[in-house]
Amino acid sequence: MKSIPQHIPMDQFEVQNNSLLIGGIEIPQLAEQIGQTPFYAYDRQLIKNRVQSLRDTLPTDIHLHYAIKANPMPALVQLMTNLVDGFDLASAGEMKTALDTEMARQHISFAGPGKTDKELRQAIAAAIVINIESDHEMERIAKFASEMNLTPKVAIRVNPDFELKASGMKMSGGPKQFGIDAEQVPSTLKRLTELKLDFYGFHIFSGSQNLNADSIIDAHNKTFELAYRLTEFAPRAPRLLNIGGGFGIPYFPGDTRLTIQPIADNLTRLLPAVKNKLPEAEIVIELGRYLVGEAGVYVCKVIDKKISRGETFLISDGGLHHHLAASGNFGQVIRKNYPTCIGNKVTGEQAQVNVVGPLCTPLDILANKMTLTQAEVGDLVVVFQSGAYGYTASPEKFLSHPPVIEVLV
Repeated sequence: MKSIPQHIPMDQFEVQNNSLLIGGIEIPQLAEQIGQTPFYAYDRQLIKNRVQSLRDTLPTDIHLHYAIKANPMPALVQLMTNLVDGFDLASAGEMKTALDTEMARQHISFAGPGKTDKELRQAIAAAIVINIESDHEMERIAKFASEMNLTPKVAIRVNPDFELKASGMKMSGGPKQFGIDAEQVPSTLKRLTELKLDFYGFHIFSGSQNLNADSIIDAHNKTFELAYRLTEFAPRAPRLLNIGGGFGIPYFPGDTRLTIQPIADNLTRLLPAVKNKLPEAEIVIELGRYLVGEAGVYVCKVIDKKISRGETFLISDGGLHHHLAASGNFGQVIRKNYPTCIGNKVTGEQAQVNVVGPLCTPLDILANKMTLTQAEVGDLVVVFQSGAYGYTASPEKFLSHPPVIEVLV
């Protein structure tokens, strides 16, 4: 019997009877209980552990918000209600999920470009914080608020004049659809004072999926300095400063896990000045992927095995229609394999294989030329790092295959 392959994240998961454990349940047993493959499984204890680890490391004055877009599964969001300090959402559907929890309305915020009239009216009626993405959106909010005789809490989402270096997805620093350019914010704030809107604060978000602590520290330093400058133009002292997140998780060989302690130390150094210059502001770090990404797996079954011109193909009942990111079609420039194993045969003799799905496209690849335990028809393929941007970030309707199941265990 060979040792457990290095690519399997055993700092997160355990093995029993040569089967991967999720939520203390062996993968074959879990598949039998669910009654079908493919499925996503999210380990609630791993999520709790991740949040607690952050609580133990970050300064106590830092508030944690969960970005629902990372994984909006209702049961998972309900779990988060008692773990984090707030929710950040990006659609009416996510708003409904958040409002079905016991999270206080003032700790729920709505961001994203292209909010519809209906979504803005719903957000105003729900009394959640609305992050303004443009001057036009601000005028629409004010118009609807006047018609409804309500005064909504609003924050300005700022497109800063700097970027989060080394991030997997840059959200600032140039022309962007996200937020109002930093240099335009003073004029936006001047107009806001003339409207029946309750200025609540700023949302300054630079990028995501960053594994470099120094880059995040640099972005935090610049974010607070920008907030200080913009506050001079605000109609009142901010009660909220969302400094974004950007904390990444390791997906591929060579990725180094983000070290949180230096980030926490820098925040501790910055907070005395923050309290002095922004005495009423709740400082929020908004995280999605970092909280749930490593706690989830995607499981599918091998339904055929074939050899084509010397290469072995494991054809599964899962694919990019359920897990677009693992196929490499969710932003990768050069496709890389997510950590993957045969869940019911974690160790054993190994072979190089391609794991593909049932779709009629050569893009439907879950693992390309990857060394896995030798698998046969009926074995279970497990794709790790699947707790965020999985099912709801995928084209489920493509070729009309059955929907995937999600479970929180």
